Amino acid sequence: MHKTDHPQRSFLFLQGPHGPFFASLAEMLQAAGSDVWRVGFNAGDQAFWRDRAGYLPYRGTPQDWPAHLDTMLDDKKITDLVLYGDTRPIHAKAVSIARSRGIRVHVFEEGYLRPYWVTYERDGSNGNSRLMDMPVEQMTAALALSDMEAPLPPSHWGDTRQHVFYGALYHGCVMLLNQGYRQFRPHRALPVTREFQLYLRRLLLMPIQALERRLATRRIRNGGFPYHLALLQLEHDSAFQEHSPFASLTDFLTEVFQGFAEGAPRHHHLVVKAHPLEDGRVPIRRAVRQLAKHYGLEHRVHYVRGGKLAALLNEARTAVTVNSTAGQQVLWRGIPLKVFGKAVYDKPEFVSTQPLQEFFAAPARPDNRAYKDYRRYLLETSQLPGGFYSRKGRRQLLRQVVDMMLAPEDPYQALIQGTAAPRQQLRVVN
Repeated sequence: MHKTDHPQRSFLFLQGPHGPFFASLAEMLQAAGSDVWRVGFNAGDQAFWRDRAGYLPYRGTPQDWPAHLDTMLDDKKITDLVLYGDTRPIHAKAVSIARSRGIRVHVFEEGYLRPYWVTYERDGSNGNSRLMDMPVEQMTAALALSDMEAPLPPSHWGDTRQHVFYGALYHGCVMLLNQGYRQFRPHRALPVTREFQLYLRRLLLMPIQALERRLATRRIRNGGFPYHLALLQLEHDSAFQEHSPFASLTDFLTEVFQGFAEGAPRHHHLVVKAHPLEDGRVPIRRAVRQLAKHYGLEHRVHYVRGGKLAALLNEARTAVTVNSTAGQQVLWRGIPLKVFGKAVYDKPEFVSTQPLQEFFAAPARPDNRAYKDYRRYLLETSQLPGGFYSRKGRRQLLRQVVDMMLAPEDPYQALIQGTAAPRQQLRVVN
């Protein structure tokens, strides 16, 4: 995979989403005439890369990584850098070096409109995305060049199980087969053995937790009380770690509980909704119980672990979050939303600027027309139908993303210049 007769571009892959997506993407880029290389930092990276000739193991220390990367970029004549997430230390340093050399940086992330889309951008994502400084008026003007109808999501996608499975497999490889990468240090605080245990536990407990979640959701929906949603994300996720004012989820919950206790009408309830991949590494349930007692809210607070959001969102009065992509689902329904961190959808037209107590007492409604323009803009640029983890999701994603990576313009420039490829309408994928 590392050599072609007529190479046009030379792509260097760093760490990707768990599973085979990066390997499949590389094969298609190679079929298009590009050179492809992959840096592996541990046995998990190596396990999911099918081409041994194009695999470049890195066995050095984190301190030696920048100098090693500089040499590799020269030796392999790299024109493009490909990675998943841009904030883990090895990626952040690589992005900085690539930009200084004029190398294109292709960043993949979970979809801003997840779970039915994934994100593809150039140079940065989330708080480093070009969207952060882009006003809605500019997006609306760009949309005047297109008459595409915004696609509806499929009725079912279903790759959560595959996501958890590949996560467990990846950390199992690192835990058991990492003898050749003794200098490897994970970008998260937990040891790899603990990561593996949490993934495995999550996989085994999924049926029990699904039943618990259905019962909790039923109690809330049948309760007959108005309620507000606190949407949590993973504390170790880069969006929370790098683009949030809070050091922990407990800090965020403390602010929410205080604002709710001081501002919400006394007959309103608060529903704390955990992330679908929450694995128990943070004692959220205990924190919720303690905060409810501290603020005298024991009978007005409910905790729901994971699962899909739609069943709870449809009847919610408001929602608060740090910067979860679930905020997009809130806005799509026209529900008032308050955010605390840096988020690509944090625009004054549709995200509340009210103080938290006032927000819970009398929330201002978002400008739904402005949000629909914003959402349509994302669907015509950086949001691609498909997924990283299920076979059908990967197949749908690959149909479009390779051409976008080979294009000279990034997704946002392509829409303005009229060179964006027609978008696929989403189909029902089982």
